[in-house]
Amino acid sequence: MKKQKKWYDYLWIVSLLYLTLGFFNIMFAWLGLICFFVPLIISIVSGNKAYCNRYCGRGQLFGILGGKLGLSRKKDVPKFLKSKWFRYGFLAFFMFMFGNMLFSTYLVFKGANSMKEVVTILWTFKVPWSFAFSGANVPAWMVQFAFGFYSVMLTSTILGVITMLLYKPRSWCVYCPMGTMTQGICRIKNKSKFNSFK
Repeated sequence: MKKQKKWYDYLWIVSLLYLTLGFFNIMFAWLGLICFFVPLIISIVSGNKAYCNRYCGRGQLFGILGGKLGLSRKKDVPKFLKSKWFRYGFLAFFMFMFGNMLFSTYLVFKGANSMKEVVTILWTFKVPWSFAFSGANVPAWMVQFAFGFYSVMLTSTILGVITMLLYKPRSWCVYCPMGTMTQGICRIKNKSKFNSFK
């Protein structure tokens, strides 16, 4: 019997829409904060990874591209990608780059740096992206944050697509920084809950 679709099975559309809207208007990048805070809130409140397992539109998108459309080689991911040292090392690196992005935003806010209308792909390649900002009456630091955050979201999507093509469709989920963070939160929460019953 075919499984009945739920509303959250279509969240891949939101993920695709986010990347598309950000391409045309960089200020839509701010909406990505929802994908940053909601998984953390769910794991803190419920103590489980419901967001990763059910609500992650990006994971669903990779599942469709790699599974239904057959773009994945469907090979097992290398063991090192699953290892704790790689996952937490990648999380630390990701958070360092995120902090660097916030610092750049702060410098623009303080007037120490000028705003840069570029999107940095894979933390290395700076691509001119001025077409995505119309110069509306928006504070420069807000625009700088949008460019930086869109860079983070686009980079993680590209990494996800690469690992989807090489391995199983949702291979990104194995080392996704948000997944690693929520897993850590769930372990801490469930351990403290277990200790409270002792």
